[in-house]
Amino acid sequence: MDAQAFRAQFPVLERIAYLNSGTDGPLPAAAVEAGRRELEAEGRDGRITAHFKRRMALQDELRAGYGRVVGAPADQIALTTSATDGIARVVAGLGLGEGDEVLTSDQEHPGVTGPLLSARRRGVHVRVVPLADLATAVGPETRLVVASHVSWVGGELAPAALAELAVPVILDGAQGAGAVPVDVKGLNCVAYAAAGQKWLCGADGTGFLWIDPGFAERVSLVSAGYMNFADASQGLDGEFKDTAQRFDTPSLAREMVATSLAALTLLESAGWDTVHARAAALARRFADALRERGCELAPRGNTTLVSWREEDDEAVRDRLAGAGVVIRNLPGRGLLRASVGAWNDESDLERLLSALG
Repeated sequence: MDAQAFRAQFPVLERIAYLNSGTDGPLPAAAVEAGRRELEAEGRDGRITAHFKRRMALQDELRAGYGRVVGAPADQIALTTSATDGIARVVAGLGLGEGDEVLTSDQEHPGVTGPLLSARRRGVHVRVVPLADLATAVGPETRLVVASHVSWVGGELAPAALAELAVPVILDGAQGAGAVPVDVKGLNCVAYAAAGQKWLCGADGTGFLWIDPGFAERVSLVSAGYMNFADASQGLDGEFKDTAQRFDTPSLAREMVATSLAALTLLESAGWDTVHARAAALARRFADALRERGCELAPRGNTTLVSWREEDDEAVRDRLAGAGVVIRNLPGRGLLRASVGAWNDESDLERLLSALG
């Protein structure tokens, strides 16, 4: 990969050091143009039969692309609006209740804690342990493990021993898909929910859910609609699709799908191995530089996130933004977090270090 040519595909990097892909990845110019083309066509031609055929064709392509990201066939991929959406669909669809225990970690995003809070209100016992202890903390009452593949807090990886558990494991892949290699079969999870707008640089409101076909039979639909039917014309006599498409979100805008598909195509053309390796190497370099400065880093793995402690994290975040460096703070944790992608380079890291003073 020509690193500079690849970087040039992301217009925002011409102005600022953009290190916030853990929230929203930078939009490639090709993705912006793809979304614009579809929206203009909708305005020009109307949204009639051809529009819906085009929308479905784009969804088929995006579904297949997402499948390649996690090493799964397209028929095991549901299109969602976010990683949160995917997690919520599975947790709610299991119908857990009184007497069931769900094990989770102390580093979970609201995309996990929200669905688990709803489950707790139905009588489910939710037990929280340190992320590193998840695999050894499973007890006789544990029915499910729900946790991050990559912690949003500092980039720590979930323990590999989770793959050896007999208890079903659902992984939040919001900081995984596109950032690190993902092989859902190797992870031995039953579901993997991911975001389209973060490390895959797609449109807000896109994402996907991989779900194991055998496990999927245990999951009821909690928001079934037109697109989930095998034949919607059958009404109450109809059946839902027998693939993961039955878990699709009711509707995704054509221009959003096109935006995310174009971004995914660009990343694939650069080569996933190269994208992953370059981002991880840059993140390690930045983490080492912070340690040399005496900064206290949050636990991390070979990932793309680097978090460090700051006494006034919001003030430092805002000061950096004024210097053209975009990162985020993690409310309530006293941490700043830089998200380092293959589109970044040493100049972004130097600009951040310089702005930190």
